[in-house]
Amino acid sequence: MIRLLEGAHGHLDKTTTLDFIAPFLLRMYLVPVFFMAGLKKIDSFDNIVMWFDKGLNLPFPTLMAYLATATEVIGAFCLLVGFAVRWISIPLLFTMFVAILTVHFDNGWAAIAPDASQATTRLNGFLAWLENNYPGRYNYITELGTPVILQNGIEYGASYIVMLFALFFYGAGKYVSMDYWIKERNYLPALITGGILTGAYFALRHFFPGYM
Repeated sequence: MIRLLEGAHGHLDKTTTLDFIAPFLLRMYLVPVFFMAGLKKIDSFDNIVMWFDKGLNLPFPTLMAYLATATEVIGAFCLLVGFAVRWISIPLLFTMFVAILTVHFDNGWAAIAPDASQATTRLNGFLAWLENNYPGRYNYITELGTPVILQNGIEYGASYIVMLFALFFYGAGKYVSMDYWIKERNYLPALITGGILTGAYFALRHFFPGYM
């Protein structure tokens, strides 16, 4: 029995040759999260500054807005190509901790209000009333998906922090990152890797703009 388990574990260990997949997927998951957040701040920068100042009461709101925007955009690019991933994880983690403490913490855990919450109960009651009295309006509102209440808790932010901590401690991963090839002192493959990943991302963004 022990030999059988040791043999099975030996086969399991062989999968570590593919361990670069995990950090690569973590990076690719986080890229659109930070890139789209950064672009949104750029598009409405004055409103972001005002929100940081009047809404969140942050010190030096203009500077904070610049730093948050730059961190998200530059961080997304570094994660994309796998460059300086451990270093860029630090300001990204700081940004997420600030966001959780100033925006999300008081709203609890859930990002979407649970079914048992008072907010969801009221929403469902309104939708039921709308369906009975104005079915056309109800169909218009619900044909693209079921409406939900955004509770805006720490759920998403905490998930991003866990991912960033994994990247901080373990790095960008082998093969599909510039960091790996730079560490190996193979600078041409590093540039090629960065170029391919950048081109692939923006090609996907062109064809699937709602996802990237």
